[in-house]
Amino acid sequence: MAAAGVTGKPESGGSNDDARHPAPSVLVVIGVSGSGKTTVASILANRIGWQFEDADWFHPPENIAKMKSGTALTDEDRWPWLHAIAKWIKSNHERGHHGVVACSALKRVYRDLLVGDLGGFVRMIYLEGTPDLISERLCMRHGHFMPSTLLDSQFATLEPPTADEDPITVGIDQHPREIVSAIVSRLQADIGDTLPPGP
Repeated sequence: MAAAGVTGKPESGGSNDDARHPAPSVLVVIGVSGSGKTTVASILANRIGWQFEDADWFHPPENIAKMKSGTALTDEDRWPWLHAIAKWIKSNHERGHHGVVACSALKRVYRDLLVGDLGGFVRMIYLEGTPDLISERLCMRHGHFMPSTLLDSQFATLEPPTADEDPITVGIDQHPREIVSAIVSRLQADIGDTLPPGP
């Protein structure tokens, strides 16, 4: 098994530079609530010296109130939130900056909006875990506004990224530092170089 359960489509070890990925501008760490997005994304950003953002910070107060009450968000609730994150991603790319954002991005259409026309400059990092493991973690969490009762709706909504999205998929049954190390190694292998420095 690959380190930290990393899966996806690695590049071959050949010398054809055209097969390499472009160095990403933004990494989007995705997954259901409780998968460890914020922890992994923040450690990853600190490790590579990139700016960190949590998608929760982009939610309007109305969305936060709904989630605190145990009410699942609708797509109508999510679109302004997703557009705000997409604007941040595009701004980083246009300014030559680099960032890591933790965002659920459960549906393909959400991820397509975040990527926009930036193609390989935005890379999805999918944190994959079983409902039982994530439910156990949610029950131990404090100070977060996602009740564990919403986990079923999250998994019902989840559309795991497919091969054509070129994600890096990582199992979450490892320590976050090990997950981050595996992500960094995979990214550097894909671009054939070290990751560019921040911001």
